[in-house]
Amino acid sequence: MVTFRDRLPALAALTVPVLAGMAWMAAFDAPDRYVLLNSVALAVAGSWMLFGRAPEKPWTRRALTLVLIAWLFVPLATGPHVNGIARWVSLGPVTLHAGMLAIPPLAVLAARDPDYAPPILLGALFAALLQPDAATGFAITFAAVGLHHVTKDWKVGAASVIGFFAAIYMALHGELPPQEFVERVLQDAAGERLELAIGLAAALAIGYCLILWTAPLARHERFALAGSLFGFIIMAMMSHYPFPLIGHGAAPILGYGIALGLVRKVA
Repeated sequence: MVTFRDRLPALAALTVPVLAGMAWMAAFDAPDRYVLLNSVALAVAGSWMLFGRAPEKPWTRRALTLVLIAWLFVPLATGPHVNGIARWVSLGPVTLHAGMLAIPPLAVLAARDPDYAPPILLGALFAALLQPDAATGFAITFAAVGLHHVTKDWKVGAASVIGFFAAIYMALHGELPPQEFVERVLQDAAGERLELAIGLAAALAIGYCLILWTAPLARHERFALAGSLFGFIIMAMMSHYPFPLIGHGAAPILGYGIALGLVRKVA
């Protein structure tokens, strides 16, 4: 049974990197709305992580899975489009990165549904390919790698191989100019003070390790979720893609908050 105390490491996994990123933004004159948006997203995500629970019935879990996959296709229909690229959903004054919101809970739900895990991952990958979004592509790929590491399911392994080559294609066709405090977070922080970049990287690493080892999820779910975060981080370091959790953006905070709150057998 998952108790309130069991949820606290998940809360720390999100809070440590997000607060570190907010402190960096506040110290280096990011727009006030950046810190405000991340604060609100953290409050919403934290509430869900402390009190939420996963759908119990298989059909409700699969319905949620379908909604999240459909969400990935929304930018293609509604935009905004930038140089033919559509990765975002605008909700009034807030713009959400579709993949960073949907992929974390999808990683957990796919791990929880072994019969349908490969098609879930490949469906999300197809949406990322159309956007195109290499960060989402690599997040899906490494979620599959993490899941395969635990389950040894060859179908999930095949999905990870397909995801890798698809993500390489996306990386060659979907780069945009960087936005300050969103992309190139560690690089820009290092340009100010090296120890600042090291601190941000350490906060992100702490969050990653807490997800991998202490989140109140089954082992294969933790590895899939941590794998998705690794994929997002890798692309953020290699190219102009948003840094999850330490950069400005509500989507990754909400996405990983939703995923970490999908607990079962609540006390």
